[in-house]
Amino acid sequence: MKLLAFAALLGATAQSLAAHWETKMTPDTRPLPVAAYGIASSLWPAELGHHRALVRVRAASPAVRVCIPWRRRDRDPQAKDVIVIDQASGKRVANLVRIDMRRECGDIAFDASRAGVYEVYYLPYAPEPTQFYYGKGYTPPSDTSDPAWLAANGLRKQDVASGAWRSLPEAEVEKLEARTAFDSFYPMEVVATPAEVADLVSSHTDAFLLFPEDRKLPIRMRDDVPVRWVQQGPSREFRGEAQRNEYYAFQIGVFAARCALPDLTIAFGDLKASADKSAIPASALHCLNTGGRDTNGRPFVKRVDVPMGAVQALWIGVDVPRSLKPGEYSGLVRVSAQGLPPQSVSVHLTVRKEVLADRGDGEPWRHSRLRWLDSTAGDDDGVVAPYTPLKVSGNIVHCLGRALRFGADGLPESLKSGGTEVLAEPIRFHLATDGGPAELTSGRASLISRKPGLVSWSSERTGPSLSVACRADMSFDGHVGYRLTVKAHEDVRLTDAVLDLPLRPSVARYFMGAGRKGGITPDEYDWRWTTPHDSFWIGDVPAGVHCELRGSSYNGPLLNLFRPAPPVTWSNGGRGGVTLLRTDRAVTARAYSGARAMKAGEELVFEFALILTPVKPLDTAAHFRTRYYHGGDKPVISDYSVGSGINVINIHHANAVNPYINYPFVTVGPLQALVRHWQERGMKVKLYYTVRELTNYIVELWALRSLGNEVIAGGPGGGFPWLREHLGGDYTTQWFVPYPDGTADAALMNSGETRWYNYYIEGLGWLVQNVGIDGLYLDDVSYDRRILMRMRKVMEARRPGCMIDLHSNTAFSIGPANQYMEYMPYVDRLWFGESFRYNQEPPDYWLTEISGIPFGVMGEMLHSPTNALRGMIYGITNRVTWDAPEAGEDPRPIFRLWDSFGIEKARMLGYWDDRCPVRTDNPDVLATAYVRKGKALIAVASWAPADTSVRLVVDWKALGMDPARAVLRAPAVRGVQEAAEFAPDASLPVAHLRGWLLLLETRVER
Repeated sequence: MKLLAFAALLGATAQSLAAHWETKMTPDTRPLPVAAYGIASSLWPAELGHHRALVRVRAASPAVRVCIPWRRRDRDPQAKDVIVIDQASGKRVANLVRIDMRRECGDIAFDASRAGVYEVYYLPYAPEPTQFYYGKGYTPPSDTSDPAWLAANGLRKQDVASGAWRSLPEAEVEKLEARTAFDSFYPMEVVATPAEVADLVSSHTDAFLLFPEDRKLPIRMRDDVPVRWVQQGPSREFRGEAQRNEYYAFQIGVFAARCALPDLTIAFGDLKASADKSAIPASALHCLNTGGRDTNGRPFVKRVDVPMGAVQALWIGVDVPRSLKPGEYSGLVRVSAQGLPPQSVSVHLTVRKEVLADRGDGEPWRHSRLRWLDSTAGDDDGVVAPYTPLKVSGNIVHCLGRALRFGADGLPESLKSGGTEVLAEPIRFHLATDGGPAELTSGRASLISRKPGLVSWSSERTGPSLSVACRADMSFDGHVGYRLTVKAHEDVRLTDAVLDLPLRPSVARYFMGAGRKGGITPDEYDWRWTTPHDSFWIGDVPAGVHCELRGSSYNGPLLNLFRPAPPVTWSNGGRGGVTLLRTDRAVTARAYSGARAMKAGEELVFEFALILTPVKPLDTAAHFRTRYYHGGDKPVISDYSVGSGINVINIHHANAVNPYINYPFVTVGPLQALVRHWQERGMKVKLYYTVRELTNYIVELWALRSLGNEVIAGGPGGGFPWLREHLGGDYTTQWFVPYPDGTADAALMNSGETRWYNYYIEGLGWLVQNVGIDGLYLDDVSYDRRILMRMRKVMEARRPGCMIDLHSNTAFSIGPANQYMEYMPYVDRLWFGESFRYNQEPPDYWLTEISGIPFGVMGEMLHSPTNALRGMIYGITNRVTWDAPEAGEDPRPIFRLWDSFGIEKARMLGYWDDRCPVRTDNPDVLATAYVRKGKALIAVASWAPADTSVRLVVDWKALGMDPARAVLRAPAVRGVQEAAEFAPDASLPVAHLRGWLLLLETRVER
């Protein structure tokens, strides 16, 4: 029956098939040779493009013609210039005519005043000298020919149209060259002509043709057939060679020759040994195109549809057992499409006796790391430092420094952080109908799961028209995920669904999020779902709570690249929002969803997540002794380390040892050497390695492209010419970095949460183990806390003590501190700078958005102008050195002050703390005290609108000092202040935007 159906299909599609290939035919049907291909022996100027033809002229002539069989992927060769250079003289040939420019070949004529080799550059472009984004393009056609030369050689437009140019002497194409091996089209991007493809199709009756390929020749084109396949023909056999314990990868190319291929699938049989009963079981073979495991470890099946005329690469991995006997193993791989007869490829894999200890992961060309796409590393319920296993006492769940007590409805009725109660009343979820508040039973909460890293409970409240089922999952880091399912038992109109978080007024001092930057909690505020923000934080330094309203397709940080539609239940077409309500008893943050109708049996799911803050104890000692060098394109420390106490180095991207964004595997050797060099000198070395965008140098690029837009986001294409020439279209460009040799790192945007996150986590573990890095520098990343938690577990398992610091640009969101709140448990340092206005923002903004102090993490400043004196109010400086150190920007003099005072042994008491023993008599001039026995370092900084003066108000008893013997002086700090001495009760002059770093000590009697 299947054969009859197939025959009918062929008959029905015969006409469309002919029409399809006819549209790809060109008027010129001359047989087209396949040129020799090579790589240039030396680099030519980048603006000439990445490709050229070497053309030999046997005898000098006023004009010669040549047909260049370039077999190009781009579809508009007529829109690009052609440049001819006399190789002997190095001079450009001015007299040139572009006669007929097609994808298959190009006919040109040029002035060949001498015999020899001429270089024909056919993809010249405008280089971009600076990094950021490539916004230029190809050089358009130019006309530099002398009219007299055109007339004399029959090359005017009217002459060309008549075909007179064909009588010119013909030059020979010796070779097509790529500027570098990375630029080369050969062999998998050398395009077959439509005529050649038509001959291939007509020579075979199968609906689709199979082309097995080794991993060394990744299938690159989706819309064209490589001429290699035309020359070799389809095949039903693949032979490869693997080592024991290798994850061996190969491909099967599927060409939809005669019809579209719906729901392409692949099935495996055992690979059996011919000598005995040994076998590689079918379960050890996997096609990454047709399924895998998502970031939650759940298996999924992926549908693959192939349009007629398109090519689909199927990447297959074979997990070769370590204990397997050497020998040849053979079996069948069957490829099927809906409604079509299946076809099989006979696979013969020779397994050598050698054992590949690392599965092949240390050699990217093997593509063994494709199995990382389905990794579940770190996906468990274990606990990672500094956290401890959760403890449950009745309905109270304890995590590090915090506790949640849930009520009968499953919602929190108490939230405590460090002993401070956050809530004025229990958190409530209310439903209101046309008839008034929905009547619901009180419910009965019960534990459903209890593990060291995760505790879950549930409850259900019922009523005559509605019911609410509650499910809560609390993690060891203090994150609590709630899922409230509202079900209608009859048709009902909801006037609102409301989540109330009533905080004690003494706790609800600061607010940020829901479209508002961090600062003092306003008396009134109302925000609607008209901007891409989904969370807020409300609290103070000792205690607070973060709330994220979840349920959209993406719940990570809402950056410039990831702003999906809001959760439907909460936003409700813009009728939902967040408002603040203040009474004497409570400050209530209310999330509401607005009115809607529900049908009987309909369900609405309201998801939200809470994080109790601070997420961990503030470790000021570790902060003050941990000092970063962050050199950007200068990864090697020079004299900047002298006297600075630097002990952590961040290796950024876009430099010699880490040139390719988010893909450090290409330069592992230099990275290993640099890491080892500085670790031997007592320093930790961390690496820029993240997601969101991927370099074009990624070895697995073509395998990822075979997944459609699963990993590499679709889009308008364009950007740096390499991307246009090799990817064609359907991608979105990102960061661009040109290098002096004319090459460039041209990044592509990722599609958000995909299996690439699994690969990334495995890659991180590999770097920690094999390169020896001590952690990561994260730059505005997009994954959620689950991924960061997995990362932490993988790093700690391989190298305890690894560190993570996080950078964000405030231009990407209103408040990165709020957007990245779920990261706080897993990062060691914040670097919230770039677009921050340190000299314009008020103290409450500094505290909530920059410092990290309310959340248990400390930070640093970035980019000029920083403000060293304001920074010291929060214990932060800028780094050595993002830019070259300048007066007022170099933190090393402050580091020396820290060391001479012994700041890591001091107790930090900021102006926000009622126990701070030093204040000023001006509310616009703030003070923070770093207190040691018998002395204190006092940071004073002004937010006053003009120059002013202040007096210190000192609690001498709290300091344990005698005011009569006290000495107050300002030590000299280069670039910050000159030395000065004051009486403790003196009036201190404070300039606008300035302040003092003061030492308060006891006078030593002589």
